[in-house]
Amino acid sequence: MSILQAPIFLYSMGPFSSCSCRRSIRATANAPKTQMSPLFIPTIFSRGLAEELEKDHNSVINLNTCKRQSTNPPEALVVAKFYAIMEAVADRVEMHKNIGAQRDNWNHLLLTSINSITLSAAIMAGLAAIGGTGTPLVALKVSSTLLYLAATVILVVMNKIQPSQLGEEQRNAARLFKQLYREMQTTMSLYKLTNIDVINEAMEKVLALDKAYPLPLLGAMIEKFPKTVEPTVWWPPKRQRRLERLGEEIDGNGWDGKLEEEMREIVGVLKRKDVVEYLRLSQKALKVNKILAISGPLLTGLAALGSCFLGTTHGAWAVMLAVIAGALASVVNTLEHGGKVGMVFEMYRSNAGFFRLMQEIIESNISLREERTENYLR
Repeated sequence: MSILQAPIFLYSMGPFSSCSCRRSIRATANAPKTQMSPLFIPTIFSRGLAEELEKDHNSVINLNTCKRQSTNPPEALVVAKFYAIMEAVADRVEMHKNIGAQRDNWNHLLLTSINSITLSAAIMAGLAAIGGTGTPLVALKVSSTLLYLAATVILVVMNKIQPSQLGEEQRNAARLFKQLYREMQTTMSLYKLTNIDVINEAMEKVLALDKAYPLPLLGAMIEKFPKTVEPTVWWPPKRQRRLERLGEEIDGNGWDGKLEEEMREIVGVLKRKDVVEYLRLSQKALKVNKILAISGPLLTGLAALGSCFLGTTHGAWAVMLAVIAGALASVVNTLEHGGKVGMVFEMYRSNAGFFRLMQEIIESNISLREERTENYLR
């Protein structure tokens, strides 16, 4: 029974309790004291990622800092830094998840509000044309004009930030940070962390993800209507380096010639078909989104102009412009933000980035074998 309780006791003490001066476990039975080596640290993470990240952030790693002593082994300091990065990654997962839900709410609330304002303004313009005279006509005319102007301003801001696209960005970021967290868990479980390069590589991945999917809007928001469509890049540049596994250095990628030929064919297919196809779909979605983003404020602006001329000599044309343009604006807004065209554009662009990442990984592994062959010939 004491043996089964040992891992639970270690987990309750925190990840770094093994690097302190006490490294023994007291059992209820009369058993000898067991010395725990630093290699026991990776067994802490026996639970799955779903159990650790989906429980209201209470399951995020509890990082307990320990005093730096001269008796601590060098790998203990590397492990401490690695745990600090893991806690930052887990925190990023929760932040992107919450902000993604918030920006989805923006899309629904703003779309409902703008359509309500636009349709109310159109009804007021119609009522003013039916029987409005004197003071009622002025009140309906001014109210309709103000509502159309307010809808135009809000719609310009909404089309600029594209809340549906922002929500898709945050969902992608949360998914990729979860993937990075699992990779770091695997690294802790399989390898002995003694090299500072592991810390640098993890930090590069975190910074690349932060750059690809920023949290704030002002000053850091990704351009929603770029001139040229490029695949989303959320990974650091690949570096040619020697692989280190369990203390043994391995040159090359371990592939034979036949497998490399197949991998080259796959790279060619990715370049010619997959990446190109998703970029083409991204351009189409972007073009449709641009047309809808311009048409919506233009129609509400024309409707506001028509409301200004209600009750004048051009009253018939004014009321038609105010009512029809307002109705069309509601349809356009529903197609753009209800259909989430911005989210579709971001989805296609991120898919193109995924195939670009596959291409770079395969090319990097092939170049490792070529570099090994050149060194052998020399």
